[in-house]
Amino acid sequence: MKKSRLLFSVLVAVNFSCQPSIEKIITVEEVGRIEKTLSSDEMEGRMIFTPGIEKAASFIESEFQKSELPFMEGEDSYFQTFTMIKTETLEISGVLDGDILNTENVLVNTTQAELNIDSFEGFELIAVEKEDVFNQTVFPLLRMNKNLLVFIDKAHLENFSRLQRSCSRAKFPTEFSKIFVFTDQLDPEEIQLAVKNNLVNEELKNVVSMIPGKSLKDEYVVFGAHYDHIGIRKGQAGEDSIYNGANDNAAGTTAVLMLSKYFKELNDNERTLIFVAFTAEELGGYGSTYFSRQLNPDQVVAMFNIEMIGTESKWGTNSAYITGYEKSNMGEILQKNLEGSKFHFEPDPYPLQNLFYRSDNSTLAELGVPAHTISTSKMEEPPNDEPNYHKASDEFETLDMENMTEIIKAIAQSSQSIVQGIDTPTRVEKLD
Repeated sequence: MKKSRLLFSVLVAVNFSCQPSIEKIITVEEVGRIEKTLSSDEMEGRMIFTPGIEKAASFIESEFQKSELPFMEGEDSYFQTFTMIKTETLEISGVLDGDILNTENVLVNTTQAELNIDSFEGFELIAVEKEDVFNQTVFPLLRMNKNLLVFIDKAHLENFSRLQRSCSRAKFPTEFSKIFVFTDQLDPEEIQLAVKNNLVNEELKNVVSMIPGKSLKDEYVVFGAHYDHIGIRKGQAGEDSIYNGANDNAAGTTAVLMLSKYFKELNDNERTLIFVAFTAEELGGYGSTYFSRQLNPDQVVAMFNIEMIGTESKWGTNSAYITGYEKSNMGEILQKNLEGSKFHFEPDPYPLQNLFYRSDNSTLAELGVPAHTISTSKMEEPPNDEPNYHKASDEFETLDMENMTEIIKAIAQSSQSIVQGIDTPTRVEKLD
């Protein structure tokens, strides 16, 4: 093993000194071309279920095709499609201890066409009192795989519309239903409730390619980024209404495409490499959730999730941070592979933001995979944060293409020992 590490170090040193391949493949011009296309007005902000995101998916597909990348094993195209169910409430009627229940005080999160409830049997009962913090108490319940009846004090009625938007979003088919009732009866004795919904199937797609490994083809290294954004929003007269998402996250998607070109050109990976552009990160990480379910997590040795790398980090150029740095030794491996270069990775400087579980790496990380996000995004309070985050001003012209190109090169170089099977990062602790 020491001999292998020494040999790899020599190869890295030689690569840093000349690097003819990487300098010819990962160029400022090519990075700029892809970034400018993905963040153009033509893509209409890449909101899911819009023509704009379909154009973006087709562009990513065409880039994989130009590189002659194989489909992911088991797929017959670059599109990994899956169906979500959007629920449109038609009717809600019933009583709770004599109080009338209707669409004004009941919200239902379900994928069932009808619900008829005449007892509490089969449901876990939860009371949300006046003093409880709504965001911290209620929204996490949406992710639970349980049947829930949640009785919410009417003092929180001002949050009804926010919760309504969350309940009405498209979701994976599920047997579980969550019913939220705004009421003064937090410990009721009887319930009768009838719900009728219209169910609409909506299709989403990840865009995925792979390069089979040579000697370790059953061990996977994933490079991913989400390609969706938040679309077109109404603004004041004369204001830009297209939220192009140049940094968030056309930048990360550009990196994945450039890395796929680079590793296909090298064609020397011992482990299998998977390149994926995730959909629906902005609305709950549905794309990465579906993708993760298609893999055996024990076979995924590392995941590089790339998120918002178009601006300088808090340390300036030639630097980026790694979320969850302390949760595995992957960051140490990457930094070791960059010895002698001008680039450096740092631990996440924003621990209070819980970034490790806020991006597309989280679904694999929860399964024990050393899956980390690489980013330069400043997540501090204004004026030291990213000034264009989730704004119409997140445009191509606000990004630093030269620095972004160096970040992509650094990811390519620092991942080499993992790609070659020389280093295997330690696992992340699984979540229950």
